Amino acid sequence: MGHIPEESTSFVGRVSELTCLDGALTGHRLVTLTGIGGVGKTRLALRAAARAAERYQDGVWWSDLSSLDGERLLLATVSDAVDLADHTSRMPVESLCEWLAGKEMLLVLDSCEHLVDSCRDLVADLLTTVPGLTVLTTSRQPLGLEAEHVIDVLPMPAEGQDATSLFKERATAAGAAGRLAEPGADEAVLAICRRLEGVPLALELAAAQVGRATVQEVAERLGSRFDLVSRSLVVWPQRHRALRTTIGWSHELCRPVERLLWARLTIFRGGFDLESARSVCSGGPLSAEAVGPVLERLVAQSVVRRDGDHYRMLDTIREYGQWWLRALAEESALADRHAFHYLRLARQADEGWLSADQAGWYRWVNTARTDLCTALDHLLATAPRYGLDLAGLIGFFWSGSGRLHETRGYLEQGLAAYPAHGPERTRALWVLGLTVTLQGQYEDARRLSVDAARAAWEEGDNEAVVAAANISSLISVLTGQPLAAQVTTDHALEVEPGRHFASAARFRCHLVRVFALIGLGKLRDARAEAEALRDRCVELDECWTRSYLDYQLSIVALLAGNPTVAACHARTMLDGKRLLRDNFGIALGLDVLAAAIAAQGEAERAAGVFGVGQAYWRTVGHPQRGTPELGPIRAECERSARAGIGDEAYERAFRRGASADLQAALASVLDAASPIEA
Repeated sequence: MGHIPEESTSFVGRVSELTCLDGALTGHRLVTLTGIGGVGKTRLALRAAARAAERYQDGVWWSDLSSLDGERLLLATVSDAVDLADHTSRMPVESLCEWLAGKEMLLVLDSCEHLVDSCRDLVADLLTTVPGLTVLTTSRQPLGLEAEHVIDVLPMPAEGQDATSLFKERATAAGAAGRLAEPGADEAVLAICRRLEGVPLALELAAAQVGRATVQEVAERLGSRFDLVSRSLVVWPQRHRALRTTIGWSHELCRPVERLLWARLTIFRGGFDLESARSVCSGGPLSAEAVGPVLERLVAQSVVRRDGDHYRMLDTIREYGQWWLRALAEESALADRHAFHYLRLARQADEGWLSADQAGWYRWVNTARTDLCTALDHLLATAPRYGLDLAGLIGFFWSGSGRLHETRGYLEQGLAAYPAHGPERTRALWVLGLTVTLQGQYEDARRLSVDAARAAWEEGDNEAVVAAANISSLISVLTGQPLAAQVTTDHALEVEPGRHFASAARFRCHLVRVFALIGLGKLRDARAEAEALRDRCVELDECWTRSYLDYQLSIVALLAGNPTVAACHARTMLDGKRLLRDNFGIALGLDVLAAAIAAQGEAERAAGVFGVGQAYWRTVGHPQRGTPELGPIRAECERSARAGIGDEAYERAFRRGASADLQAALASVLDAASPIEA
């Protein structure tokens, strides 16, 4: 249970530090690892967290704050890290505290130094309200809380085995093992470790230079570099000087185009792929075709790190590159290119929603969240029309993935910043209406849907008319007015007869119409329409609509007395929602699957699945939601399950499901032959 990132390189030494940290985590609820950039705080925390995992009943959860530019996304990032996708309108910190209440876990907040005040406030709230919580933070300075136990992480002993082992392992990994076997190499390694004061990142950067030069040459060049620095007017503390000098030396060894790319890549806050690097960072002496080879040379020099198809920079190296970007006077231009690149990608995502690429775009919108937010912040400040456009384009994806607070915040900011009428504003209104609907604020959502519909009619935008009607009819369905929902969808779909399946908005409107038919008890019509629409989704290899159609077909089958078919559709729906990482949809699917299993007479298994469903409902901040017809089905199936095995056995099975690891429990549920294990 929990989540700890995988270590991408070998872990070297730090035995005494790990022992000290193990003891600190046992005796203190808040432990902070402090030290200069590049000293190894994150790697030490990562290894210590893995070693301590068995001591925490609810696991270890890791939140990387390094990519955040300001406090706006702090709560959202921490909530993501602990699997909370809050669908309520409460203050996010209240939802987070409630979600963690009763848990016994270790939360790691990595890289707090640029958010010390905000992290201090958040950690204080969490420790006060969650007695079973232990927090481990890494930062260049303490948070400043009374309960904080601070451990200063020092460099490795310069003449010790750990420093030399780290240097040799990194040089070997870079393909320079032969250089380490040359005469005099051991003495040169030791000289390098002394010169660099045992700072791990400095050692890794120096090791990356071995291969194109001998170890002795690296040692000599570093010595010359330090002599130059010591004669300069700039005075740094020794440990800071070692790292700063090594980064500067690595920068000097780069070719001009490598230095240029290094500086430009700092515009990315999170990970980035080659396409994005080419789009944003090419220009002038750096052609788009050259970006790939230059990027690989930066990887070889440990300036950039590769993680699969994505790349990223460590904070300390990014900071150095940002200084050069300012010196080049390219910050503003790069920020524009970065923002409009992500706007172009968001438009592609919107165009690809009704296609086989849909699930991939959902993953991209969530993976690229930090850079999308950076782009949003920049555009809303400098070009609000485009900022509002971007917020509307990604808002549907985000709302479907549980990022309701972020979606609502950016949309409301954008609507205030750009009040002019136009397609960007109309889209933002209906996406905000959907977001507010999912938060359960139906009256506010109705007003937004009316505003969106009025704007769409005035602009003569038929697709926007359908999109606004989709929100209005969804509210009607959720508030027990299926006839109103049917009338609204029918009217909207007839705006342009003959184009019933011509757009994403129309697919979603048809979907709500099926919900309305179910609510009206027209099960035969509902099944026929759902099957026809599902066939179209299968042709397109579309996932989001198809998964909800399977949900509807599951309900129809249950109401028609066919629980086996209902269970099959429910599992197919859950497969789709798991692919989209939609916890709200997963919770709905688990409820209907549990009901189908109970109707099949498997009372104990149904209780376990109901329990897993309850765990997923907690991740979205609701006890249970859904269309009105699902409530009586849940209640009847729970009653029959309790009657089948008795209240005590039902509660035991329910608690097993509710306390299981979410991902493992869902995988078990989807394996029809596998019970929920204790």
